[in-house]
Amino acid sequence: MIRRKPTLAAAVVVSAALALTACGGEPPASDLSSVKIMAPFLEAQPPTPDGAVQKKLEELTGKDINISWAPNASYEDKMNITLASSDIPHVLVVQGKSPGFVKNAEAGAFWDLTDKLKDYPNLKTTFPEVQQNASVNGKVYGVFRARNPIRAAVMFRQDWLDKLGLKAPQTTEDLYKVAKAFTEQDPDGNGQNDTYGITIPKWGALGTNSPYDMIETWFGAGNRWTERDGKLVPSFETEEFLQADRFIKKMVDEKLINPDFATFDPTKWNEPFFNGKGGIIVDVDSRVSVLINLFKQANPSDFQNKVGFVGSLKGPDGELHAHPTDGYSGFLAIPKSSVKTEADLKNVLTFLDKLNSKEVAVLMNNGIEGVNFTVEEGLAATIKPETPEGKVVNTDIKSYAQLGTNVTGNNFYPVKQASEYEQKVFDDRVAVMANDLKSAVYNPAAAFVSPTYVAKGAQLDNIVADARIKYLAGQLDEQGLKDAIKLWNTSGGDKVKEEINKLWQDTKK
Repeated sequence: MIRRKPTLAAAVVVSAALALTACGGEPPASDLSSVKIMAPFLEAQPPTPDGAVQKKLEELTGKDINISWAPNASYEDKMNITLASSDIPHVLVVQGKSPGFVKNAEAGAFWDLTDKLKDYPNLKTTFPEVQQNASVNGKVYGVFRARNPIRAAVMFRQDWLDKLGLKAPQTTEDLYKVAKAFTEQDPDGNGQNDTYGITIPKWGALGTNSPYDMIETWFGAGNRWTERDGKLVPSFETEEFLQADRFIKKMVDEKLINPDFATFDPTKWNEPFFNGKGGIIVDVDSRVSVLINLFKQANPSDFQNKVGFVGSLKGPDGELHAHPTDGYSGFLAIPKSSVKTEADLKNVLTFLDKLNSKEVAVLMNNGIEGVNFTVEEGLAATIKPETPEGKVVNTDIKSYAQLGTNVTGNNFYPVKQASEYEQKVFDDRVAVMANDLKSAVYNPAAAFVSPTYVAKGAQLDNIVADARIKYLAGQLDEQGLKDAIKLWNTSGGDKVKEEINKLWQDTKK
């Protein structure tokens, strides 16, 4: 599903796209020896066009590359202004399926790549589910920027687990037992009743990969949407959704979850874990390294075995329903107003194919070998002490990585970790996430754009999201939660379901 955000250039781009077909015949081929790109940058300043990374990128792709960088925080506004101008790039980083992009794409403003990417070995994805998620109603309007789809993890105080003689949780019932022990059995050994099992911050929105979303998926409710009796329905209409929320509420009622979960500051999420007040966090697996680093900074000689983790948990049915994200973060789209002919499109796709080659992937993600990193046993080891040249490359690649798609998997080197222990943890994370990927429960409606949801989705979802939090906090009973779900339907949700199911059926024809 998409989040509603107004765009500034919808009519202009649509008009430009439609004008391409008004005169008949293809426009004359343009000179594409130089490729223009628009992309966001994440550092204080964008890379300079004469930098070492830029020069190496042009050498590897055989193109002069003109990148218009825009600050990430204001990127969408800058993109819309650019699309309304007369100087539109050949390749555009689009950060998501905003209403304006969807409208323009379906009106013909961007090339439909659905049947074209298979002809390019580095663009033919090995993640077809993710490409479907990134499509607009089944049509591919850009090369998606892959992100690890499986990231769900349960992190726990390993030292507490060891002290209490417990095993790492494998099921949701295990999660309850460990949370109860962490709350009631004095895991820190101070003789006081001052710990609780799980820390959850303020995080109520539906479908945002929150701890609630993950647990609901583990219980078998699906992932945002799910198929039941030959139709797609929102996960919150399933019995498993209610079962999962009863489970969470039980832990809230027994004070196994921090009592201020509805208001706790997300920026302080790590503090109870680190300070010995909360023993479990349910979040993305990258937080494992963040937590380990906190202990390492506090005591470099004693930071090991403080943090343990597992991936997704088996639900009450004994099955593993692993919770994935949609697996992408926007895409590289090609506007028809700047790439006017099929010949030009092939030229640009050939460039993007090189952009996703191993050599370029290493450049944009690792940097320049011998300048900022060396390869040690297949890993990228940072050169220390950092030279001025290495510092510039290390900074620049954080922005150039925004051009990477990795649709055939990560072709760059994993980063070598700082110690043998940290390397083992990293390798274990990779293995756990890879195993959970086999049981990933993707959102079957991720590709579909419901007009009613575009117009009213945020308000509709707030009805259920607010009711879920109030139910967990004891401010609503279960009937109140069910009433909120009915209100979602009568306020426009029924129309959303009708539109989503029609789009779903259309893709099967």
